[in-house]
Amino acid sequence: MGVAKNLIFLRKNSGVWFRILFYLWFFFGGFCQVKGLRPLREKYRSWGDEQWLSARKDENEFGPFSAWNITGTFRGSWRFLDSKNSSSLFPDFKKSNGNSVLELISTPTKITGVHYVQGVIIFHDIFDNERGGAQIRVEGVYVWPFRQLRMVAHSSKEGDFGQEDDYLLSNPYHLLGTFSSQVFQESPRDKIWKRKHSPIYEMEKHCNVEIAAQISRVSSSTNDGDQDHYHLEGLMESPSVDDDGDCFSPMLLNATSINIEVYYNKAVNYTLMVTFVSFLQVLLLIRQMEHSNTQSGAAKVSILMIGQQGIIDAYLCLLHLTAGILVESLFNAFATAAFFKFVVFSIFEMRYLLAIWKANRPMTSGEGWQAMRRELSVLYSRFYGILLGGILIMYEFHRFLRPLLFLLHSFWIPQIVTNVIRDTRKPLHPHYILGMTVTRLAIPLYVFGCPHNFMRIEPDKSWCICLGIFMAVQALVLLLQHYLGSRWFIPRQILPEKYSYYRRFDQKGNHATDCVICMTAIDLTQRSNNCMVTPCDHFFHSGCLQRWMDIKMECPTCRRPLPPA
Repeated sequence: MGVAKNLIFLRKNSGVWFRILFYLWFFFGGFCQVKGLRPLREKYRSWGDEQWLSARKDENEFGPFSAWNITGTFRGSWRFLDSKNSSSLFPDFKKSNGNSVLELISTPTKITGVHYVQGVIIFHDIFDNERGGAQIRVEGVYVWPFRQLRMVAHSSKEGDFGQEDDYLLSNPYHLLGTFSSQVFQESPRDKIWKRKHSPIYEMEKHCNVEIAAQISRVSSSTNDGDQDHYHLEGLMESPSVDDDGDCFSPMLLNATSINIEVYYNKAVNYTLMVTFVSFLQVLLLIRQMEHSNTQSGAAKVSILMIGQQGIIDAYLCLLHLTAGILVESLFNAFATAAFFKFVVFSIFEMRYLLAIWKANRPMTSGEGWQAMRRELSVLYSRFYGILLGGILIMYEFHRFLRPLLFLLHSFWIPQIVTNVIRDTRKPLHPHYILGMTVTRLAIPLYVFGCPHNFMRIEPDKSWCICLGIFMAVQALVLLLQHYLGSRWFIPRQILPEKYSYYRRFDQKGNHATDCVICMTAIDLTQRSNNCMVTPCDHFFHSGCLQRWMDIKMECPTCRRPLPPA
């Protein structure tokens, strides 16, 4: 009877026991599957014993199945764990630390808890003789239940990275980074050549690059915006293929993911800065055009100086328009900046250039409109020929882009030379000189001097300081020419003899004693600075003749040309 009762009891509760056994099987089976994936290679756990890579995770925070998408860009730093890199195979690795950029793409796989990861790691400042740094393509797996990332060097051929290319086409950070590298750094042809002749290329052939990293979430107090931030801390080792030891000392990587919203804000703030600078340049140009609104005043201004500034603004307009087309989400911001640069270039500077050309053009009697139009077409063809030729020159000599930028920002030198040759007085307003000097420095100093610029260009403080000093010296010489005279820095011994409007004259002679400008009498009995004499022996008040020469360099009485005062 007892046995029968036990059988009846087991039959009634068989469903409950079956459910309990099924749940235990599911739990242990799933747990063992993930646990078996954790040490992908047993030797990874021996990389420096990974004491520096301690599991700082909280089980409640991670949970067993809370997936984190680590696709994105990480910026941070790298450093060798040893104070000196003891590599004998790669002696070019002379620096011990620097900046790094990681570009990762995470893709789910059929295995639960494992994502396939591929991407690029860019090491800046790793070589003494290479400004752009080194780039390594990597691939591996990301075991997201345990936040473990394992990667090795990618050995595919150049350009065989289809999924990454799709990601780059949709990421503005990568798009603008590619744009800036094409414009400010190097061409794709040189990148391929440098890669094949780089120590990194040799390292990928002779070394097994292995990376073990831990992923953690950045606390909300340090997170900018609502997007999740992740921190990557890992160790990069390079055992030799021939088992001859390590190719270089272990390298520690630290990087934090970039918030795209902050990146957008940086780009928008930059375009606002360019728009504001362009607006200031318009006001300064209007002030200068009012200062030289006469034919004599416009003739004192160098046409090369205005033309060079017009070429700079035309280049900036094309660059911002190209960047806006490249990154569709930032098109409105960059198109606004390009529009303001177009206004400065096409409306104000070209109008002022034509006024200067007309003031310097000799007037001939009986000249028709056809001759003037031919000369005007020659002026336009020269200007746009220099504009297009400059683009080709910068493309061919992109390695010397910084010296070329120095040459573009030497636009005050033609005006300084013109002042010395013609001995002109006060051709430019001081506000125009100071304002243009400062506003022209804004964009190059941001691109090459700001450590957090959105174009991913490493700052070059020495170059920025040299450019600032170069522009300041030009502006200082112009200001001293304005207040001390156009030839103040040239010794008098080598200067040609200059006509003196305060020369001696024969007071007993029959001279007109009335100033034909103001129609008042001139006191010739006392020699003073209130009277000026022209080469044609006509007398005028000093103030009257100086104001007249600001308008015309002709004698008010006989219309003969007047020498500079």
